[in-house]
Amino acid sequence: MTKAEIVAKISNDLGIEKGDVLATVESFMSEVKGSLETGENVYLRGFGSFIIKTRAEKIGRNISKNTSIKIPAHNIPAFKPSKVFIEGVKSKVKVN
Repeated sequence: MTKAEIVAKISNDLGIEKGDVLATVESFMSEVKGSLETGENVYLRGFGSFIIKTRAEKIGRNISKNTSIKIPAHNIPAFKPSKVFIEGVKSKVKVN
């Protein structure tokens, strides 16, 4: 599902203009991104958490030059779904 599809679905479900829904969705994403960029996690009860994970320093390989490179420690954004979210997906989505 794309952002445009989400906006269209919310607009149809709630009877709100697509432009207003798009502005709301964009604002939500901007707030989540801004919070993570300042080091603050975002917790949405019943949905999940947008958190910052720290990756340790490690040695990688540059295959084309056949050399080792040092990859420094760094932070990455991650999403951790809530237990309710996980159970809903487990019970409603068939295994392929």
